[in-house]
Amino acid sequence: MFYGEYQHSIDRKGRLILPSKFRESAKTNFIEKFFVTRGLDKCLFMFSEEEWRVQENKLKTLSFTKPQARAFNRLYFSGAGEVIPDRQGRVIIPQYLKDFADIKKDVVVIGVSNRIEIWSKLVWQEFYAHSSSTFEEIAQNLLEE
Repeated sequence: MFYGEYQHSIDRKGRLILPSKFRESAKTNFIEKFFVTRGLDKCLFMFSEEEWRVQENKLKTLSFTKPQARAFNRLYFSGAGEVIPDRQGRVIIPQYLKDFADIKKDVVVIGVSNRIEIWSKLVWQEFYAHSSSTFEEIAQNLLEE
């Protein structure tokens, strides 16, 4: 549903405009509301409301008696917030999430199928430089039967 890599920036009012392809996909799929939260690798995860409920149901099955499950759920859900794009496709990213992801102004917004990831441009460049060199090895390890 969401694919591609786009360079954007946070405006002076703290808003991020979603890439036009993502806005089109949201419109086609009747998505009006998103949930954004702390992601992995120092980025933010953004899910449609429907996909958020799927992820939420999976995470609710983690045993609360396990310290790692409690810690993950606390950080993941306490960081979550609803965002509704305005008519221009802009969303406000809460400051605590921008702080978590080291987002100042320049961002990279990527589509990862069922979710959108929002990265600080510098953090994305570091991640990409490190991971792209091992892309084939990763593919072999994950996709080989």
